[in-house]
Amino acid sequence: MSHQTKHLTLPIGEAEARALRVGDILYLTGRIFTARDEAHLTMLEAHERGEPLPFAPGEMALFHCGPVVRQVGDGWEVIAAGPTTSVRMEIFEDRFLETFAPRIVIGKGGMGARTQAGLEKVGAVYTHYTGGAGALAAKRIERVEDVHWLDKLGMPGAAWIFAVREFGPLLVTMDSSGGSLYRDLEPTIAENMKAVAARIDAS
Repeated sequence: MSHQTKHLTLPIGEAEARALRVGDILYLTGRIFTARDEAHLTMLEAHERGEPLPFAPGEMALFHCGPVVRQVGDGWEVIAAGPTTSVRMEIFEDRFLETFAPRIVIGKGGMGARTQAGLEKVGAVYTHYTGGAGALAAKRIERVEDVHWLDKLGMPGAAWIFAVREFGPLLVTMDSSGGSLYRDLEPTIAENMKAVAARIDAS
């Protein structure tokens, strides 16, 4: 199957998410929310207590991000919004996916087997956004719509709601059919590591 570039308007449904494949390039328009590990836990714990969340995660894309934001008058301006290393969310991302069903996860560095299982179960994808491009990402954010748990979690840890236009490019690296670019690359990485070790030993 050839890879595709897709311009998606959020929210998307399960069928549309399940049609996405590793290698596809996405550009998103709509709303995304940021959540690092503490925000994940805050939302899961609220759900377990039966408390409604102040927004609907399933209608947005989840962005592993600790943004740099400054207050301007009564509003906010995003200075930088680069991705956080996603593996720190691996221990509970499957539960988060099953609970809230965001169809698109944005981060960097990839995730593991638990997240892969969650993507397959609910119908979602993990996408990679280039690290170090926080200022570029900020240019795709049209406005800050809201922020939650700022007092509790601080600026980088809070859940920020961004309205975005053509946010990307995002590379699908894990999909709901079991595809994983990271798993596919493991043999190549292992061979490269052996070659590096051999050169070190020979020096």
